[in-house]
Amino acid sequence: MNLYLRYFDQETLVSSVNEAIEFLKGIDEIGMNPDLEADLREYAASDLLYPKRYKVRQRVYFIVIKTEAATMLDFKEKRALRNSFDGAGHEKAPSPVLMKLNEERDGWYEGAMDFKRVLLVPGTGKFQYRDTHFVARVRAHSGLDCYNRIVDYLRSRVDERSQFPSAKGKNFNFTYLGAAK
Repeated sequence: MNLYLRYFDQETLVSSVNEAIEFLKGIDEIGMNPDLEADLREYAASDLLYPKRYKVRQRVYFIVIKTEAATMLDFKEKRALRNSFDGAGHEKAPSPVLMKLNEERDGWYEGAMDFKRVLLVPGTGKFQYRDTHFVARVRAHSGLDCYNRIVDYLRSRVDERSQFPSAKGKNFNFTYLGAAK
């Protein structure tokens, strides 16, 4: 497992924690100390796969990412993604949700979406996010097409700061109603 480290435009891909610590010692602003060194070693030894960010000062961080990439080019081009192979080295099958979402079936769909809508609060003149449930029946070619049509419709009618869920997430569901006549 290699480590990718980045602080603004300074970045490196190293194969050991010691190399990572040497890289960070070369950046004066970070201020390498025993606590930071111990935390880096603990992160590298753990089974955690998510990126870790360390605070340098207010709103300034450096990040550390575990990766299978052997070179910086492989990392940048995402050639070493972890989730495409299982532990035995066999390629994983696409998830059932993705297969159902991309299945081509022309016809009518009912899509339901929970999203964060930006609304003006009367009296204060301020805006807030409100959880909003939206259901529509659309003619589409697949579940993903249904999602895209609903999002396109909503984007033209709600505040542009509203936040829409992923089509693959739990906040979007669809049902195939039948073939179009």
